[in-house]
Amino acid sequence: MSQPREIAPGATYLVTRRVLRRHLLFRPDAAINQLMLYVLAVSARRYGVEVHAFCMMSTHLHLVVTDVHGVLPRFLQFFHRIVALGTKVLRKWEGPVWDHEATSVVRLLTQAAVVEKIAYVLVNPVAAGLVRHASEWPGARVDVGEIGRGVLHAARPSVYLDPKNPQWIEEAMLPLALPPGIDQGNADGFRHQVAAEVERQEALAHAEAERQGLGFLGADRASEIPPYERVTSFEVLRKCNPTFAVGREQGDARRTAAAAVRAFRASYRVALERSRAGVRSALFPAGTWWMRTFHGASVNDVVLST
Repeated sequence: MSQPREIAPGATYLVTRRVLRRHLLFRPDAAINQLMLYVLAVSARRYGVEVHAFCMMSTHLHLVVTDVHGVLPRFLQFFHRIVALGTKVLRKWEGPVWDHEATSVVRLLTQAAVVEKIAYVLVNPVAAGLVRHASEWPGARVDVGEIGRGVLHAARPSVYLDPKNPQWIEEAMLPLALPPGIDQGNADGFRHQVAAEVERQEALAHAEAERQGLGFLGADRASEIPPYERVTSFEVLRKCNPTFAVGREQGDARRTAAAAVRAFRASYRVALERSRAGVRSALFPAGTWWMRTFHGASVNDVVLST
């Protein structure tokens, strides 16, 4: 059984989900880029989720989003389902699209964490040895300069989505929001921070490639690989699956966050044991989502975590 997770309105997350057995089903091309962007735009609007950054790799997808209304599980269920069904039609693929492992959801608790994880998302193609600079990646992605002022557009894909269904509008728009706590007055400063972190992480990726004597595949070659191929290089997956991130050199914030997670889980377990014992008045901690949504459990209004 997985650990209980607090779902808090207004929380910002790094979300990662992988393709089954590292198949290259998201190999970048115009059709898959259009599908991904359109479905993300429709899903974000449907659930009121703010999108800050994303990058579609050939084998996985990264998002940095803020869950304004505390409905992240609903958003991810809808988004991942439609992406998978559209991909199956587009790629003429039978069987699952997503890996059987649970989606990685990491709550970003500080501005430092948001800056670092947005940069991590954007630099992913460089770290993977695909392109030398993040801006060269041909997959669906965000540029640093678009955060907080860009609006992406995608026409409805011609595959899977029924044009007669009103939820599949002809063109979807995806505004790229600033993270919470960043207003337009300091938006340029925030983008400069992200750009500097992108440069730092790119330099680390270049140094690692040089150390290993490796080059970069290049955007053209990455786009030509058949989507039914698999990545065969060794990769250690899910050595750890963190719940939160606070950024580098944030020791105090890390300790505070870890204590809050432990308190939430302890309170949740006590309430769950009482509920299983037949105590209908068992009070779950604020941020409890599954038990409230599917079992009508009572939830405390007092937030334990920050």
